[in-house]
Amino acid sequence: MPEAIKTVSVIGLGYVGLPAAAVIANRGIDVIGVDTSDTTVAAISNGDTPIEEPDLDILVRSAVSSGRLTATHEPRPADVFVIAVPTPFNDKKSPDLSYLQAATESIAPVLEKGNLVILESTSPVGTTEKISSWLAALRGDLHFPNGPDGKPDIYIAHSPERVLPGRVLIELVDNDRVIGGITPSCSERAAEFYRLFVKGRIHVTDARTAELVKLTENAYRDTNIAFANEMSLVCEHLGINVWDVIQLANRHPRVEILKPGPGVGGHCIAVDPWFIVDSAPDHTPLLQTARNVNDRKPYTIVSKTLQLAADANAKTIACLGLAYKADIDDLRESPSVEIVKTLAGKFQGTLRVVEPHIDQLPGDLDVCGNVELVSLDAGLDQAGVVILLTDHREFAAVPDQIPADTPTLDTRGAWSKSRTVER
Repeated sequence: MPEAIKTVSVIGLGYVGLPAAAVIANRGIDVIGVDTSDTTVAAISNGDTPIEEPDLDILVRSAVSSGRLTATHEPRPADVFVIAVPTPFNDKKSPDLSYLQAATESIAPVLEKGNLVILESTSPVGTTEKISSWLAALRGDLHFPNGPDGKPDIYIAHSPERVLPGRVLIELVDNDRVIGGITPSCSERAAEFYRLFVKGRIHVTDARTAELVKLTENAYRDTNIAFANEMSLVCEHLGINVWDVIQLANRHPRVEILKPGPGVGGHCIAVDPWFIVDSAPDHTPLLQTARNVNDRKPYTIVSKTLQLAADANAKTIACLGLAYKADIDDLRESPSVEIVKTLAGKFQGTLRVVEPHIDQLPGDLDVCGNVELVSLDAGLDQAGVVILLTDHREFAAVPDQIPADTPTLDTRGAWSKSRTVER
């Protein structure tokens, strides 16, 4: 490994930061994990894992017990600083960079000549340059990158995370990485760092291109999901099974329609297209339409559920799943949460929520007087209506566990049986 890279500081120990810290520490590099949450710092210091991800608990426990990974609230000197904090949007769908700016300002006092600062948080175009400006305003004694030539005192680059929850530890290592420095020397310095633990190919570009690459990847996914969701509405209107339509259409060699669902969740796909829209509102009608299609989908699920409950005179609705995708505990931007919250305000009976990956309801549901977090057996017991919101593996056999006349709504197609026949 390059001699200069002996200590790495990861700012933000969430769904991306903690796995990255654990992977790097298990490569024999000292890692200082920084987070503002007392609960997170305490858990990691004890060798525990505050988030659910396959095999992450093993890596964290190993890294902490070896002394390679430590968790703290305040940044300490290091050779590399990896920033992995949230970049949400505000009520006006504009990027909220307050977490990122706070993280950047927190490392300013401990920066030393030769350090590398990497932004991994998905961010609007131009954010990496803002980090350089924020740091330059606080550390006038250091030279920061401001052009294509010359070597700065502090190297700054962007390398967006591209991992899928449930496969984070695999994809952190195996996926290709896009690395964009503010200057070519920044790019090369960052590439040296990622070569320490990434097996995938390293693709070097400039910072602004790297920022837009990640946003483009997620906007592409969002647009394709919107098409599937819109087709599900068309099929319902025409009385046609959407799952049969998609299965048969995908037999075409150049067609690959995604699955529709209750909406789009997660911190990336549901958020990132708005960053592009914010930077170019007059040039993104398709992205804006796709976002609106996906944002409206939860409310069509609410209407269908209420109609089923009214027809069945149901007193209870079993809501299966809150996470935004299967077999994880991530509730960020989850359409399932929005559906349950909206139902809680409209349904006069009880909502029994089954989410095997959490121990308590999120705050916006916990305050609802008619929402309960229960086991699967309790949720299905005499349920008037059953709706599948997240296709966790625990729910695969539910159709066999409830009476045949119990109304069900499968928003994921997990219980759908194909009626097509090959001859």
